[in-house]
Amino acid sequence: MEIKVPDIGDFHDVPVIEVHVKPGDAVKAEDALITLESDKATMDVPSPAAGIVKEVKVKLGDKVSEGTTIVVLEPASEAAAPAPQASPAPQAPPAPISAPAAVPETPMAPRAVETPAPAVAAPASTGPTPPTPTIAILPPPVRMPSPAEIVAELDGVKSHASPSVRRFARELGVDIAQVKGSGPKGRITHEDVKNFVKAAVSGGAVPPAPTFSGPGLNLPPWPQVDFAKFGPIEAKPLSRIKKISGPNLARNWVMIPAVTYHEEADITELEALRVQLNKENEKTGIKITMLAFLIKACVAALKKYPELNSSLDGENLIYKHYWHIGFAADTPNGLVVPVLKDADKKGVIEIAQETAELAKKAREGKLSPTEMQGATFTISSVGGIGGTAFSPIVNAPEVAILGVSKAAMKPVWNDETFLPRLILPLSLSADHRVIDGALATRFNAYLAQLLSDFRRVLL
Repeated sequence: MEIKVPDIGDFHDVPVIEVHVKPGDAVKAEDALITLESDKATMDVPSPAAGIVKEVKVKLGDKVSEGTTIVVLEPASEAAAPAPQASPAPQAPPAPISAPAAVPETPMAPRAVETPAPAVAAPASTGPTPPTPTIAILPPPVRMPSPAEIVAELDGVKSHASPSVRRFARELGVDIAQVKGSGPKGRITHEDVKNFVKAAVSGGAVPPAPTFSGPGLNLPPWPQVDFAKFGPIEAKPLSRIKKISGPNLARNWVMIPAVTYHEEADITELEALRVQLNKENEKTGIKITMLAFLIKACVAALKKYPELNSSLDGENLIYKHYWHIGFAADTPNGLVVPVLKDADKKGVIEIAQETAELAKKAREGKLSPTEMQGATFTISSVGGIGGTAFSPIVNAPEVAILGVSKAAMKPVWNDETFLPRLILPLSLSADHRVIDGALATRFNAYLAQLLSDFRRVLL
């Protein structure tokens, strides 16, 4: 059985950063075979079945894409079948894949893995195609940007380099902002980074870090403190999710001029409906959460105000005629954002089921890249924990994100008396380049109306 790279989204030529098996190893279903690292995530490719590894087709540093053969696996059932037949057993292994010399060559396989070899060939057209294995998503180690790099972005000193060149520079500890590009329109190439390092090692002149004047931020360098001199300390590495999300959050917070607008929605009747529906569906095991109603209401509001379902692309605003809603999921390793696709085509019960499944996969680290891509709008709810309001960070290239805090009973005046009402706090952060205060406030007010009287969603 040939094990191939499954669907990994839009990624191509992804480098192999770990090989977990070697010829002769026994593996169980879901055991990791190799680890891949893209610009956005690190993913393990697990074995779809138990068996014995006959051949490893890739090595460290190889670049693979969907369909690339990585391991030849002899399923456990086939490996155990020849056991009762004592005499034919020595002749059985050569037949399926290898020549008679396959067994003596097994000890040589580890050296073959370490020896430089050309890129992996295209997968064979024959042989059974294994079922698509589940991919465990873990973020790759990414260096946090320095204050100088962030200020350079703000002041227009932006380095033109591809993601692979930027990663190459990070691995060498090179500040990409100091490298002069020789490519078209000043684009930085791998050779430029290598030449920069050679100049630094040989004592050549290294361009100074950019300086900033005028109305710029002029941030001081990050403080270097020996915390141990003040008392006992314990150093723990950041989780891999935080390592990759940290730089993205820093970029979004600095680069997007976001403003947060607060609103309150009366969800007294909606919560009563939710409780009633859950009682009626108790035997089916379907649990409807407030998130399902929020997603459905947000889709209706996004259709009325399509600017919030857009993305800024240079001087153009890209209006999206699809509604994929991301929602923040709390996991033991950090925050991840699964994406509910085509939310406009699904009912509240279907949304509740699908979000529950996505949240479970997120907690287990089994989300695929495609399940975290394509969001047009994001909801971040902390209501299950607490809080009264917060300012969520817009997730580029989206232009808005809705923060939801804990609902609380409050006295509301109805022109005659105060009545206890369940009030849900809403916090909308929006890119002010696209969404001004009036538009954001109208969106918030309309969303609050939908949640107060959910029948409006049908209009």
